[in-house]
Parts: sequence; C-alpha cells; structure tokens
Amino acid sequence: MSLIARPVRPLLGLAIAMTLASCAATASKPTAVEANVTTKAVGYLDATAVPASIQLVPAPPAAGSAGFALDEQVSREARALRGTPRFAQATRDAELGFPEGANQFSCAIDVDVDAVKTPALYRLLERSRIDASAATRAAKHQYQRPRPFMVNGEPTCTPDDEAGLRKNGSYPSGHTSIGWAWALILSEIAPDRADAIQARGRNYGESRLVCNVHWQSDILEGRFMGAAAVARLHDNAAFNKDLLAARREIAAARKGGQHSARDCAAEEAVLKVRPQSAL
Repeated sequence: MSLIARPVRPLLGLAIAMTLASCAATASKPTAVEANVTTKAVGYLDATAVPASIQLVPAPPAAGSAGFALDEQVSREARALRGTPRFAQATRDAELGFPEGANQFSCAIDVDVDAVKTPALYRLLERSRIDASAATRAAKHQYQRPRPFMVNGEPTCTPDDEAGLRKNGSYPSGHTSIGWAWALILSEIAPDRADAIQARGRNYGESRLVCNVHWQSDILEGRFMGAAAVARLHDNAAFNKDLLAARREIAAARKGGQHSARDCAAEEAVLKVRPQSAL
C-alpha cells in the first residue's frame, strides 16, 4: 500500500495547487461595468435578481417622434455648455472607477468616502454600482441605440472612451442608473441630507447630457432602472448589513466633525446650470 500511496501524494498536491491557482485567477478577473470602468468587486445581486430592463422600459423614442424631438432639443442645449465649468464638471462626473468614483456624492453627504475610514460605505457604493449598471445591460444590448456624439458628430467630454461607448448602447443610461441608485441609498443613510443627495442624483445623470454621450430619454429610463435595482437590493442580506454599517460610519464621521474636503460651494453653483428643457 505504501508503494502505491507515495506517488499519489505529489500528484494530489499538484492538483490542489492547480485548482487554487485557477480560483485565484477567476477571482481577480475584472468585471466590465461600463465602457470605461473595470472592477474586481462584485455586485450584491445574482443574475436572477437583476431587474429585467427589457420588460421594464419602453423602446427608445423613434426618429420623427415627439419624444425624439425633445431628445434633440435637450441635446442642443447641453452641447452649448461645452467649454464651461459645467462641462468640466461633467468630465469629472464621468469617472466611476474606484477609489475616485466613491466621492462623486461627497459634497451631497458632506463626508469623504474612504476605503479605510468608511469601509462599509465604500463597499456599499462600489457593489451597488455594479448592480445598477447590470440593471441597464439587457436593454442596452437589445436596442443598441446610437449615442448623441455618433449622430451629431460633435466631441464628448471623455474622448478616450468614445471607441468603447460606440459599442455600448445608449439606452438606458448606465451612469444615470448608478447615480440615482446611489442617491436613493445615500438618502437612507443620511436622511438629513436627502434633498442635497437627490439633487446630486439628478444632476449626476444630466452630466451625461452635457458630455454628449446620452439622450434625455436615456437619462429618464436610467433613473427608473436605478430605482428598480435599489428595490431589489433591499431584499439582499449583505446589502442591508452594509447599509446599517454605513449609517454608523456616517454618524461617527459627523460626531468627529468630519466634512467633505471638496469645494462644495463651487460645485453646487456649477451644478445648478442645466439644459433648460431637461426634465
């Protein structure tokens, strides 16, 4: 028996090592979120719990319809903001990669989000971002709607992303879904700041109009899908655990006298500028 067992042990050890290496490679493989964002994090929701965007949103407005006429009007107004501070803000708002993306709502909640100081809040935003993006994916693929810059031939606020965005349908807006999901989640964590947070959720989506990468109808249905994602998240135990922990972190930060390090007065003033016809 000993003669047979000896060669098996190295082989068994090799098999285990190969299995562990395979698992590690799988765990570190980035997951695409948007055309310009990759992450090693995973969402809270499994595939069966992600809202069904094809069933939940109507087809995008057809050419010649009143809906598309509004899309074109808002797009013209948004493109007129190119070169202004609002356009610069739209460029900053395009960043969803972490750690930078974690502080898109820093002024709205008046706290800086940090993976070390506020780990639950950081995790909550990073993971819910993936779920809110996933909520738009099926409709994006179904409709493959051309983005405004592909139609009007004018530049975007993120030219390096344009090649990827051409392959990623415009409708509904993934950034807007994420921004609105964050707005709803953060409003629960910091209800005393809810008005500022929800205003930020609105103008975060409108930055995609200014950036020339989304139509008005993309933004409206993006908000809808963000809300649908949050409704599903509330049935997830890990999400609810992080939500409670994030509330405690915000309370502790407030007690410690912490505030956002950004120039929030300047940001607030810039974000009041919006396309006149935007809904």
